[in-house]
Amino acid sequence: MTTATLRRWFVVHKWTSLACTLFLLVVCVTGLPMLFSEQIWDTFVGDDDPPYAVLPPGTPNASLDVIVENARALYPSHIVTQVSPDDDEPAVLVSMAPSWQALKDDEKFPNRHSGHWIKFDARTAKVVEQSPPADKPAPRTWTGIILGTCTRLHMNLFAGLPGALFMGAMGGLFVASLVSGTVLYGRFMKRLPFGAVRRDRAARLTWLDLHNLLGAATLVWALVVGFTGFINELQTPLFGLWRVTDVRQILKPYANLPVAAQDHLSSVQAAFDVAAKASPGNEVTGLAFPGAPFGSPVHYVLWTRGATPLRARLFTPILVDARTGELTGAYPMPWYLRFLEISRPLHFGDYGGMPLKILWAWLDLVVIAVLISGIVLWAAKRKVATDTRLRALGFDLDSETVVMEALP
Repeated sequence: MTTATLRRWFVVHKWTSLACTLFLLVVCVTGLPMLFSEQIWDTFVGDDDPPYAVLPPGTPNASLDVIVENARALYPSHIVTQVSPDDDEPAVLVSMAPSWQALKDDEKFPNRHSGHWIKFDARTAKVVEQSPPADKPAPRTWTGIILGTCTRLHMNLFAGLPGALFMGAMGGLFVASLVSGTVLYGRFMKRLPFGAVRRDRAARLTWLDLHNLLGAATLVWALVVGFTGFINELQTPLFGLWRVTDVRQILKPYANLPVAAQDHLSSVQAAFDVAAKASPGNEVTGLAFPGAPFGSPVHYVLWTRGATPLRARLFTPILVDARTGELTGAYPMPWYLRFLEISRPLHFGDYGGMPLKILWAWLDLVVIAVLISGIVLWAAKRKVATDTRLRALGFDLDSETVVMEALP
């Protein structure tokens, strides 16, 4: 490695690290409560739902058609927008609204919410809970406020899509800083045992060795989390690309048809059964009615996902003609969205239960220590020239090819 090349690597590592460090600290700190959000919510808020009916084991679920009809009986002037079985409870969530246009208008007024939901016991088809009226929103808890703030800071700094793209760019810089730091650390450690910490030298060198050691120890994890974080921040433009390409072509034959009236639609339960047969090995997670945004005016859009922890992020949309109940087709997502979905569990560490979450939290704390030590080291020596700092680290810059000096 020539002297000029070494200088370039050093400058890349310095400035990519400095540019992203503050934002990475925000990501790492807010990521900790997000890792344990379910446990935090259960501890401080709990579940206010009334108890479910005690029934014999193996009691079959009620037909989804019965549940939908019960929802319509409660709100006969409203339309049903979605039906979503619950993952963890014997419940089905039915979403409703005055009309599709009312939901579109809500997007223009963030404080207006025309839609509402009803939770039914999946076995008895009886109401368990309803959302509060639109003019009386549910009171917010401190737990919800804190977790919501952490989530928005982590994802986009409260800046929407521009914030998400900016944080994605910071993730890219983080990956660049890891790669350049690895190159420098590899050269630096040629004359020292791996992981050596020089405690008999100046305090700054001790801190530097610890910074390098912790960075090397968490390198693989940091690369995985940094790169998958960068990919996750691109979800909005990637899904937008899918909608204007594949989805538009799939729905093009139906685009000009009127939205099918809900009192003339085929069976919802039958649509779930058709989707389950069309996607063997997957589970159906929800159904959107004709007229839904990015959907079809005459189709139920059902979403299925894999049954294993890693495949649970891989969704496949299925179209069932709501007029006839016949399968129109299953449309696996393109490779870039499948790659995005696979990256999510690697980023959040939520596919291995509590042990993996604890490991992710521990590694997150180590990376926070690396970031803080990097800031301290830079602040202490920010006025020192690059060549002086490289020589202090043991590099001989006087020869044409960089070699390591003997370190006392």
